[in-house]
Amino acid sequence: MRIDEQPRTRWIDPSLFQPRPRPDLRLGARHHRIDRIGTATGDRIVVQHTVRTATAEYSLLFNAPEWLGRRGVGEALRDAVAELRAIDLTYGPARPESLVSRLRRGEIGPESYPPLADLVDRCAAMRAATDGWFDAWAVPGGFDPGGLLGGWAVERAAARLRAAGIHDYAVLTGADLVVRGQAAHGGPWRVAVHHPTDRRRPPLVLEMTAGAVGTSGVTGRQGHVVDPHTGEPADRFAAATVVGPDLAVADAYATALYAAGPVGLAWFRDGSDYHALLADRR
Repeated sequence: MRIDEQPRTRWIDPSLFQPRPRPDLRLGARHHRIDRIGTATGDRIVVQHTVRTATAEYSLLFNAPEWLGRRGVGEALRDAVAELRAIDLTYGPARPESLVSRLRRGEIGPESYPPLADLVDRCAAMRAATDGWFDAWAVPGGFDPGGLLGGWAVERAAARLRAAGIHDYAVLTGADLVVRGQAAHGGPWRVAVHHPTDRRRPPLVLEMTAGAVGTSGVTGRQGHVVDPHTGEPADRFAAATVVGPDLAVADAYATALYAAGPVGLAWFRDGSDYHALLADRR
């Protein structure tokens, strides 16, 4: 089974949302929320699983073809969870013996491990794409890919699910997610994106069959994103949310937009695959 990897997202006017079915997923608070799993259509095996690592909490939802069997589904889930745990242990900048920490100290080069080289290359590409507003090398202490590391981990876990034959899934962490295929009810994933800091605003409702949502500023904390040009905490936006095909890229764009402020909106013009969903001034 092959899935079209291009983003498929439809925005729904919130005023028209009722009496439509409730969302499957909600984003925008400190923790994501899953409204309901639903009943699988046809011969499907529906799974919901939450895993906590030292740095994040992840939720995996998917409906697998019955031919995969419960043993195959269990193996696919264990493989995806193992990937998330391994990335936390192996690449976390806060861990002294992680590959990122060893790279910072000059003990190894990026070429030592292919996934590390991919991570470094992605950071370099996003530094170029954002005019230096996303800069993993401008963080105090040295190279820190934190602005896209979570999204990169989710995408690698999702790739494990696809490799096992699962093409209808959602993987969430915080206010970020990646989805493919259909929800258990047989339709697109219905995602309500709440404003991260203003709970009075009605959510933006998306119907998605492929794509990702990345957010910076979800905790409402000031000073957690540094302006790479000055070294000072960024304070231009209260929150920034970006939607597009790949979560690592969307996360990096959201971090950069949070730091850059309105000037960063220029990155999403001229037919870009990524779009600024929320960009809220303080």
